[in-house]
Amino acid sequence: MIDIPVEDLIFVVCALIGGGLLLITVLLDDILGAIFDFDIGGVSLMPLLLSFISMFGVGGLFATQVLDIHGGQAAVVGAGFGLVGMGIAYGLFSLLRRSEAEEPFSIRDLVGDTAFVSVGIPAGRYGTVLVKKEGQTHQYSATASIDIAVGTTTRVIGVAGDGLIVGMNSEETIDRV
Repeated sequence: MIDIPVEDLIFVVCALIGGGLLLITVLLDDILGAIFDFDIGGVSLMPLLLSFISMFGVGGLFATQVLDIHGGQAAVVGAGFGLVGMGIAYGLFSLLRRSEAEEPFSIRDLVGDTAFVSVGIPAGRYGTVLVKKEGQTHQYSATASIDIAVGTTTRVIGVAGDGLIVGMNSEETIDRV
């Protein structure tokens, strides 16, 4: 029978479980962090704790196997490794958070913008308009209370479902869903 010291067993369990849960958290978009919904500087607490636990295990194993120190001293070395691992995880996760793209614009954000009629809009019916937003031209179905001819530049005055309400008078404001 293999005689494994209890401290080594604890360090191995910490390294494997902490590392495994950290990997699952990274791959599955921080499911565990959503349960506890707490963050530090925009970084969820769960990856930080899991990186501390896994690196505590690695550091403890390093202390017992390489440095040949045991007990409390090995735990102190493990805690040092854990803090370094936690710092690295914080740096990486905050870098990833800053590199995320902003939320895309909502159709409601188009109200007040200029639209170009590409398919004529009969009064009370649908046509098509082109709207420039975020450097791109987007095509939407649109309705109006008056006839609007192809090639006309108009203004978005409201939202109707996933289409737009356009009008010729900029004082008109309708905001329906």
